[in-house]
Amino acid sequence: MRILPSLFLSFSLLGLVACDTKQNEQASESKPSQQQLRIAVVANGTSGSLDFIGVPQLISQDPIFLKALKQQHIELKWEPVTTAAVATLVNESFLNNKIDFAFYGNLPAVVLNATGVKTQIVVPGGIGNNVYLIVPPDSQVKSIEDLKGKKIALHRGRPWEINFGQLIQSKGLHLKDFQIINLNPQAGAAALSAKSVDAFFTLSDALTLQDRHLGKIIWSSQSLPADWKMRAELWGRKNYIEQHPETTQLLADATVRAMNWISQHQDEFQQSQTKFGQPLTVIQRESQNSASTWQQDWSPEYKVDFLKQHYSKVIDHAVKNQLIQTPVKADELLNPKFAEQAIQNLNANDQQNKQGD
Repeated sequence: MRILPSLFLSFSLLGLVACDTKQNEQASESKPSQQQLRIAVVANGTSGSLDFIGVPQLISQDPIFLKALKQQHIELKWEPVTTAAVATLVNESFLNNKIDFAFYGNLPAVVLNATGVKTQIVVPGGIGNNVYLIVPPDSQVKSIEDLKGKKIALHRGRPWEINFGQLIQSKGLHLKDFQIINLNPQAGAAALSAKSVDAFFTLSDALTLQDRHLGKIIWSSQSLPADWKMRAELWGRKNYIEQHPETTQLLADATVRAMNWISQHQDEFQQSQTKFGQPLTVIQRESQNSASTWQQDWSPEYKVDFLKQHYSKVIDHAVKNQLIQTPVKADELLNPKFAEQAIQNLNANDQQNKQGD
């Protein structure tokens, strides 16, 4: 999901998620959750207050959602996580039964499901984020093929590893053809600036690096279709969804309302995201997808065939690169009924408002 203009799993989660997961899942099923709705969300405190990035910020201020929870005596509890370790913290929270839902990426969610902790996509995340391959400004490298045998900074286990794998596979290459340096985005940017790596594969922070003349982008997904974007979705714990479908629907409704508002207020939304540190020009350029419009990018439509195909690729990558040992079935990750009902509810409400005018 485009939870923010750029959404930043540490590889260490692979050791974490292998431990006692079935016991944790059984324990979670025995604990009542009805009185709380616990959601992990990417947060930022640099503005002086704790702000949620993107869609969750709108949900946290949605009067319809908040009123419905209050009427049903459900406590809304947000679990903030930092951009530097989103997937590690989210997966750990799911494992330890600290959360019921999370807005986060495709690969870490597959890794979690492979451990036996079952989650499902409640609302898909629109088109996703663009990904970029950037090299030092004076580099003679012009393509991924030119980087064969060279050092590439890539944060292993994060969602955009899927896109890197997709890029090299399209050229007949493999991870072993490169010296992959496992660095988080901040360290990757520093390594590129110091020219200690030959390239850096990342998100929209590449635009900032290029603006500061610390690198030049030689490839991006901006002109490519949705399957080349970095995906993040609203994921829910399967047993919570089954036990509390009404509460799940409330969250789905609020998420779809937020995405709909963003689709109609591009300038206002993009300006609001500048408080998280990225310049407005970077946020605006990140959204310039030549294969789709802003409204299409934020559509909550649950495209089952597309998602099944996409997550089959994610699972295949995770198995081939030994990120998981137990394959996951893509079908089991999908649960479209809540998003589909939320869209119907939104349309019905819009129709009522038009009739009332």
